[in-house]
Amino acid sequence: MRRIFVIGSAIALILALALSLFVSHWWWVLFGLFVLLTLQGYYDMAQKRHSIMRTFPLVGRLRYWMEDIRPKIYQYFVESDTDGKPINRIDRSSIYQRAKLETDTMPFGTQLDVYAEGYEWIMHSINPKDFNKLDTSPRVTFGNKDCLKPYDGSIFNVSAMSYGSLSSNAIEALNGGAKIGNFAHNTGEGGISPFHLKHGGDLIWQIGTGYFGCRNDDGTFSRELFQEKSNYESVRMIELKVSQGAKPGHGGILPASKNTPEIAKIRHIKPGTVVASPPFHSAFNTPREMVLFLKELRDLSGGKPVGFKLCIGRKSEFIAICKAMIELDIYPDFITVDGAEGGTGAAPQEFSNYVGVPLLDGLAFVDNVLTGLDIRHHIKLIASGKILSGFHIVRAIALGADACNSARAMMMALGCIQALLCNTNKCPTGVATQDPALVVGLDVNDKKYRVANYHKSMLKTFVELIGACGIDHYKQLTRSHIYRRVFLNEMRSFAEIYPLVPKGSMLRGEIPEKYIADFKNAQMDSWV
Repeated sequence: MRRIFVIGSAIALILALALSLFVSHWWWVLFGLFVLLTLQGYYDMAQKRHSIMRTFPLVGRLRYWMEDIRPKIYQYFVESDTDGKPINRIDRSSIYQRAKLETDTMPFGTQLDVYAEGYEWIMHSINPKDFNKLDTSPRVTFGNKDCLKPYDGSIFNVSAMSYGSLSSNAIEALNGGAKIGNFAHNTGEGGISPFHLKHGGDLIWQIGTGYFGCRNDDGTFSRELFQEKSNYESVRMIELKVSQGAKPGHGGILPASKNTPEIAKIRHIKPGTVVASPPFHSAFNTPREMVLFLKELRDLSGGKPVGFKLCIGRKSEFIAICKAMIELDIYPDFITVDGAEGGTGAAPQEFSNYVGVPLLDGLAFVDNVLTGLDIRHHIKLIASGKILSGFHIVRAIALGADACNSARAMMMALGCIQALLCNTNKCPTGVATQDPALVVGLDVNDKKYRVANYHKSMLKTFVELIGACGIDHYKQLTRSHIYRRVFLNEMRSFAEIYPLVPKGSMLRGEIPEKYIADFKNAQMDSWV
């Protein structure tokens, strides 16, 4: 191919030159084009990074171009409404329609295979409730016996997404939507930016392993900075991020292209560098120390609700944290359970695909352990991990959650089209980029209302489902309300798949066999 290119390009140049000299001056345009293509081809042959381009000059570039447009072609022309990944077109369309206040009903019945293994549904009642008479904005109070400033929050909120990962306009619109809809906006581990504060929406300040916004120059936790910022009026709760579903056991990653001087100033880091958060916290080394650190955060914040977020991994470690809570008589106000299927952040594919417990399994485990140890009444549970519809909220609450957080759905309410370019700084909708030329496309005043619309529509659908179950309040949901097909003609309730444990049973030594080894290995003064 290299020889063919050399000979072919030479002939093309000679012909174009002859036509330009002897026929018409307009042929100079073609001659100039051939010169540019020839130079590009010789560059392809000279470079050593791409073998295909080196062997097939010019033509080899088509391979990379096709690879770039493949996801777009697949999304718009190949995939069906139900097989899109990570979020299918049915759910995406529903989010867009609700955000824009368009018709969100669907015609001609379900496209889901209701006889497929894994299909889930809610058991309705023959005597449903009038959902128009039910509370259309259900709320939950965060704050236990040691909390001085309880927070009355929505049961559906914006999950953790940092400024840096998202654009300034995206953060502003999310917070503006939270203010309009009276729900909470989790800052993500990137710290509190001016865009989080501009509209006055309620904030959950997330503290990650990098302690961004409250760190000393050496990367350790700064009590002074934390105390100052945690007392902002907009900050309603504090969340310590132990791990996240996108990459449990791996720190956050901010590409250098997104680390602008403004972001670096907010995070107290050097601009223009790749920011890789440590995979572990330096402020504590054992479960006991972690619980004491949570108390310190509560005290420094003036008594605001404090909790932690994790994706369940080794069960003995979570049990060890619970043992430390009981011995110290110190309890977080909430625990956010993230699922391995969640995650807006960039991560190595092995961590996204193969690390961490999925949400439903992790949530059921956490609820069971807290109930079995009779400490559930101290702690609210928040479910986070692919919460996209009213049914997903119902399912999570039936398994034990008190509230839910959503990240990707809120991004789609902003206009995200699932271009899968979040980690490249080339997001075409201006959501996940720091490129000013792309950010400008996201209009804050329009998108903040879309976020609020989506939140309101989600709660409306959730309440309608509650009414269909024949119950008056979401706290009456149980695991018996949700069913899953486990085989062709066999269906089981979540109560059968995820059996409940009696309150306080684990304190009495009645530990389910599958947890015995984990309890034995749970040590308060060591993660090992």
